[in-house]
Amino acid sequence: MTPKTLIIAVAVLAILWAGVLPFSDRTSFTVHMVVHMGVVAIAAPLFALALSGSQYDFSSGSAWITPLLASVLELFAVWGWHVPAMRALSETSVVVAAIEQLVFFGAGLTLWLACLGGGTADRKERRLAGVFGLLFTSMHMTLLGALLALAPRPLYGSGEVSCFGVSLTATMDQHAGGVVMLLVGAIVYLGGGIALLAGALEEKAPFTGKLRR
Repeated sequence: MTPKTLIIAVAVLAILWAGVLPFSDRTSFTVHMVVHMGVVAIAAPLFALALSGSQYDFSSGSAWITPLLASVLELFAVWGWHVPAMRALSETSVVVAAIEQLVFFGAGLTLWLACLGGGTADRKERRLAGVFGLLFTSMHMTLLGALLALAPRPLYGSGEVSCFGVSLTATMDQHAGGVVMLLVGAIVYLGGGIALLAGALEEKAPFTGKLRR
């Protein structure tokens, strides 16, 4: 376990859950998306890095927790909670909102631990599978973000909202939230997949043999 990384991860989660959510307009889709992406794309990978290989790494020894399965689980979590009816429930109920955040965090942590965690024996295989898991996640988050950013009419609410003190129409707010998801999903998950691939390639021993004449 890496204490410094764990402290940073806890601090990020505390800022999002105890700072941003309680003191912002929860009906703002952009506020929701900033918190959502902060949880799954910043806090979750930091927790995974801190817990990887420790006794709290639940992916270690669990061969069924694969990056691809975890990516599919996150797909259902992300797309499911962005169904308009589910968003409406989350905006009006503190209990539902708390469950939503826990699902996001659980799905995100499972995905990143599936890619970064595991035992030393299967770590290299997990890294390679993690490349595909993170790239798939990047694809489905980018797709959802693009759909929300380009939608001609608002799917969530109809009146004006306060987005970090800025008044936005429902359409503008949804488009801004979609852009947040589009950019963060593309950068973090695509970058994570590329980093895993680069790391796997570096682990290969260089060829040191000499050609014989």
